[in-house]
Amino acid sequence: MTRFRISGTSRVSRISRTSRRARGALTVALAAGSLAPLLTVAAAQPAGATTAPVSCTSARPGLADKLAKDIDAALRGRSATTAVSLHDRTTNTVCTLRGDKKYDSASVVKVTVLATLLWDAKNQGRLLTERESQLATKMITASDNASTSALWKQLGMTKIKRFLTAAGMTQTVPGSGGYWGLTQITARDEQKLMDLLTARNAVLSDKSRAYVLKLMNKVVSSQRWGTPAGAPSTAKIHVKNGWLSRATHGWRVHSVGAFTGGGHDYTITVLTHDSRTMNDGVATIQAVSRAIHKDLAPTVSVTERYTPTSTPREVLPALPPS
Repeated sequence: MTRFRISGTSRVSRISRTSRRARGALTVALAAGSLAPLLTVAAAQPAGATTAPVSCTSARPGLADKLAKDIDAALRGRSATTAVSLHDRTTNTVCTLRGDKKYDSASVVKVTVLATLLWDAKNQGRLLTERESQLATKMITASDNASTSALWKQLGMTKIKRFLTAAGMTQTVPGSGGYWGLTQITARDEQKLMDLLTARNAVLSDKSRAYVLKLMNKVVSSQRWGTPAGAPSTAKIHVKNGWLSRATHGWRVHSVGAFTGGGHDYTITVLTHDSRTMNDGVATIQAVSRAIHKDLAPTVSVTERYTPTSTPREVLPALPPS
């Protein structure tokens, strides 16, 4: 397993001294036969790049280094403050950037709403009603706000918070006053949710997980943008996006995606704010996603990769006055 970290504050002289010390320490460790299984590497970050460190680990030699460098390159020069989380079970790869930073959720919280509904139904030992199924389908596939509000009200704050606790999503804070789009989320918590959807667990039943993924696979074409950009054609795509704009932090644009089948088993979360326009936010997410997909499946040609819609659309959630 390798580990790669990028620090944006190192000076050239400090890096040179650190590099010489690191090489000397590595030589001593190798000679003593005591090299730890996890190797940490520090490298200078190019001028103009994001100042936060991209941290990756992987069981595949060289992959962590490659992902960290390419995610950083994809973000270089962009205005968005971006959080990234990647988990690939096939190569035991994890990448994190600003994993604990909070963002207004916009419509990506709708996956949490559906997961809560299914968790609650499981606890009651019942199936979803026809009404609930209709609301859930509209909420995920078309990002319908009225359906989301109806389910949010039905569940209530107590059940939503209990689900978050059961899911280990301790950093997520539900929006108050019915404003679910202002739920505070982090990339780390969104990754926990995506992990629950893509592997067996005690929180969600297999049927519930399959149901959520089925709806995320049927998102309308105008909303099939974001994390699917550049995905191998052999992967089955599941996605949910969201955006909103407010006086502070400009455009928030987010995307969560799961990629399964054909030998693929990974999830990507990209959260952004501070973008000047919605399209800037979309472009940032898709640049990061293309880099990740390429590094995880390097032999796939450009023509065998998913091209997202060129006219992305989403439904803006209802918000209180700014």
